[in-house]
Amino acid sequence: MNEKENLFSKEKNIQTDFKEKMTYGDYLELDTLLASQNRKSSHHDEMLFIIIHQVSELWLKLIIHEIEAAIKAVQEDKLQTSFKMLARVSRIQAQIIQAWDVLSTLTPSEYVEFRGELGNASGFQSYQYRVVEFLLGYKTDYILEIYKHDAPLYRRLEKAYRNPGLYDVAIQAIAKAGFPIDQVILERDFSAAYARNQSVEQAWLVIYKNPDKYWDLYQLAEKLVDIEDWFQQWRFRHMKTVERIIGYKSGTGGSSGVGYLKKVLDHYFFPELWEIRTQL
Repeated sequence: MNEKENLFSKEKNIQTDFKEKMTYGDYLELDTLLASQNRKSSHHDEMLFIIIHQVSELWLKLIIHEIEAAIKAVQEDKLQTSFKMLARVSRIQAQIIQAWDVLSTLTPSEYVEFRGELGNASGFQSYQYRVVEFLLGYKTDYILEIYKHDAPLYRRLEKAYRNPGLYDVAIQAIAKAGFPIDQVILERDFSAAYARNQSVEQAWLVIYKNPDKYWDLYQLAEKLVDIEDWFQQWRFRHMKTVERIIGYKSGTGGSSGVGYLKKVLDHYFFPELWEIRTQL
């Protein structure tokens, strides 16, 4: 008997009879999950392409789950509860960024062999990515047009589009703490793109100058900065991976590809939190 067999033999309580018990595979529905990698071509590397995007979508699902819960927690004045959720989002973002390193092993010569099989399917159409953008406050009405063909999905996106995002509830939290926030910001149309506001900037500046006095709000701000920092790193890695694989070709979904990805690098979700760093 070798060493591994000997160790196993000592584990007397290991379950082996699963005729009427749930297994690991049952719990995770692995039969369904692992049957979802259906290549449209016979090319070996298409499997990599599919799995990377599916894994990213699973992480996006968890990001949405956490941010939605964090928004609710902030609205209920449970800031400490929200911090755990937002910290988890940052760790998830690190995982998604690393996925680009794996995808970048796909060369232009390999990708061109099956790119045509994608038709007009594109990551640009990822509805979960759009939900994340909406939850972080980046509201763009033209994006909704992509999903009009699917009524239930459109309604889900429209709800996130019209509801207050994470930054909106953070601003509401500092107003509750007694900071004089312009009423136009507190009562604004949440489907509109957020624009930098002087009263919000001044409030964050006071908080950062007095972290001991406003510790919870200071922590909330830093959690938001963490998320935006990681999000920008994700955008950059996305852009460079696309450039590495297809250069400046248009995306399969009709976008300008690298050109579009470079433009969004200049967007800020939480502009005042970055501006005050120059003023401190």
